[in-house]
Amino acid sequence: MASPGSGGSVDAKSEKAPLAQRIDPTREKLTPAQLQFMRQVQLAQWQKTLPQRRTRNIVTGLGIGALVLAIYGYTFYSVSQERFLDELEDEVKAARARAVERASGP
Repeated sequence: MASPGSGGSVDAKSEKAPLAQRIDPTREKLTPAQLQFMRQVQLAQWQKTLPQRRTRNIVTGLGIGALVLAIYGYTFYSVSQERFLDELEDEVKAARARAVERASGP
């Protein structure tokens, strides 16, 4: 029988390799060669997933940037469409004109 973490051999019945076992290097006594091999495997896995992670980060950044620009643009658009202040100013001018008329009238 293969020892844990040694990789084992291919099972003759199912033609499948055994599953990898997780090893905690702080609890188990590993040789420096085993630790070096673990570092090499981790580095290879990290380098393998790096392009995917970079692509996802770029897509996420562009999505967030587009959302920010959309909110910024919509804010400017909606502020430029606000006409109610102009209408209020027109009403104030009309009210002042009526007040002046009443004061100078009868």
